[in-house]
Amino acid sequence: MADTAPGFVHLHNHTTYSLLDGAQRIDEMCARAADDGQPAIAITDHGNLFGVQQFRKKAAKHGVKPIIGIEAYMAPGDHRLREPVNVPGLGKKNYYHLILLAENYTGYKNLIQLASTGFLEGFYYRPRIDKELLARHSEGLVCLSACLAGEVATYLRHDAFDEARRVAAEFRDLFGPDRFWLEAQDHGLVEQEKVNTALPKLARELGIGLVASNDCHYLLPDDHEAHDVLVCIQTGKTVHTRDRMTYTGQHYLKTRAEMAELFHWAPEAIANSLAVAERCDFSFGENNLHLPDFPVPEGYDLDGYFEKVTRDGLEARLQELRRERDAGRELPTEDVYRERLLQEINIIRQMGFPGYFMIVWDFVRYARENGIPVGPGRGSAAGSLVAYCLRITDIDPLQYDLLFERFLNPERVSMPDIDIDFCFRKRERVIDYVRHKYGRPNVAQIITFGTMAARAVIRDVGRGLEIPYAEVDRIAKLVPAQPGQEITIKKALAEVPPLAEAYKRDNQVKELLDIAQRLEGLTRHASTHAAGVVIAPKPIVEYAPLYRGTKDGDEITTQWAKDEIEEIGLLKMDFLGLKTLTLIDDCAGLDRGADRNAPGPRAALDR
Repeated sequence: MADTAPGFVHLHNHTTYSLLDGAQRIDEMCARAADDGQPAIAITDHGNLFGVQQFRKKAAKHGVKPIIGIEAYMAPGDHRLREPVNVPGLGKKNYYHLILLAENYTGYKNLIQLASTGFLEGFYYRPRIDKELLARHSEGLVCLSACLAGEVATYLRHDAFDEARRVAAEFRDLFGPDRFWLEAQDHGLVEQEKVNTALPKLARELGIGLVASNDCHYLLPDDHEAHDVLVCIQTGKTVHTRDRMTYTGQHYLKTRAEMAELFHWAPEAIANSLAVAERCDFSFGENNLHLPDFPVPEGYDLDGYFEKVTRDGLEARLQELRRERDAGRELPTEDVYRERLLQEINIIRQMGFPGYFMIVWDFVRYARENGIPVGPGRGSAAGSLVAYCLRITDIDPLQYDLLFERFLNPERVSMPDIDIDFCFRKRERVIDYVRHKYGRPNVAQIITFGTMAARAVIRDVGRGLEIPYAEVDRIAKLVPAQPGQEITIKKALAEVPPLAEAYKRDNQVKELLDIAQRLEGLTRHASTHAAGVVIAPKPIVEYAPLYRGTKDGDEITTQWAKDEIEEIGLLKMDFLGLKTLTLIDDCAGLDRGADRNAPGPRAALDR
């Protein structure tokens, strides 16, 4: 049977990275769009670009074009003000919504700037920007007026048509009539019917196009109940709480046919979704390496200085080894060391990594010279004689027959990964040194995301459904806790007979576990990676969006996780804080007759 549904593209979608508000897994979202014959799909999470890199890959996997965007929070005044603004006719407002989509690479870079500034400067309940900032970064962006929380729709809801026209004209003049669109949605809400009645008139008067969207927060109609519980988890409410935030059963990823039927009164709004999608078309380009510039003394280039420092380090190590040999220890000959070092230097040069080694050598040297305990080395880096000569590691790879090829191999080109252990208490001093040396805007920590694991999501859902805690706790504890292994609810149901029995005979347990399974694995929160630090040759915001962490007001992280940071060619280092080093240092301090008031071994263990 021929496909008669008109073309349509969803331009307003919230994934799991709209934290505790979007329930769409990116892979499933892209697959559903592809299965319905939709040529493209957008990602527009709330104020962030957390999911962009994953979205690019999943869209390519399913053969749909990725459209990169955000649902921005627009402050009614200066985005840096930390207080609501009294808007005549509307009362006090913190923000409006606005959809921004990248139509080209310049727009993509502007999205990164806007998403970063929202967190770094404009955060007040939400990461906000303002119209002045938007005007500076509007090139290459397509703008949609957003949902009922958009400024245009807000005025229309309050019967302020002239004000809505004024605001729409501002956006039209900022973006041009071909890059600003009035957004129509229909989830069966009375207020949407009111807005949709006024939008065609507004579009005609201002010469602006009308585009249909669906504000998708979950994937399938059957996901509505699970999403409702997710919103309860976010807001700390339960499904029985009155006057709480809720969504209708229409906020799912509808098919082309469903959207065409819903907007039968405005077929041009369906067609315009394709027009917008066609505008948003660009290549992300190749992910080249972006190593920071390591300063070298006058008279040297980077390769030459790297070789000099490494060879000087070998001579210092050989002096130590001669003393061991004189004491009767059997060791490889010095020629073996020199031959191995030359091989490693050549491979490191061939792969373009002298700068990497010099950066690590420099901050490890700083730590040693400033009394900050450094670990002897871990992982495959211990197989590098260069690392041993630079005193990045303290393990002689030749004595223990360690292979350099496990660390670096020209046949498997990837960034080196040297994990360095520092004293837990003094690690931050090393990171501060790196910030000072390479510039604070060029250095940031790395984000990580916590997901809703099996036991935790059962407890979360139980609270949302108001199931007694003792019953929820009993069910959660039936899911095996095996360190280092991810045990899903599905697997637990197959392997734990008491859990499977409770699921079969108790409808309340069945509802609990069915909803928990649908929410299991969704992103719950963002936090800071325990060790990861990124160092760039220019401000990081020129490569990746930034996020203000939750630990303290000055902690800035990337919006992309460590693997994604490496994929775009940025240098990721692991500065590991190791309490064992701190304890050993405290004990050694006691042995040296250190300050009597210094914390001893017991205090160190207690920390």
